[in-house]
Amino acid sequence: MHDGSALEERGVPSVAVCTEVFFAAGKVQARVLGHSDLEPLTVPHPIQSLTPNQIRERAEGAVEEIVARLTKNGEL
Repeated sequence: MHDGSALEERGVPSVAVCTEVFFAAGKVQARVLGHSDLEPLTVPHPIQSLTPNQIRERAEGAVEEIVARLTKNGEL
């Protein structure tokens, strides 16, 4: 959330990504950092125990939503 907030303050659109168990903590951090509108994108938990291929699959599953959030409508 810190990186996303810092980027947003510089006018750079960002998407914070966290696993679902950290969503509430991410929202609190965003609010404390002055960006309560920065909604973290959640992916399934856990990440730590996944293989590189499994992580790649999770990332690929999030790409469309990340693009949509960065462009506000999914179009570049």
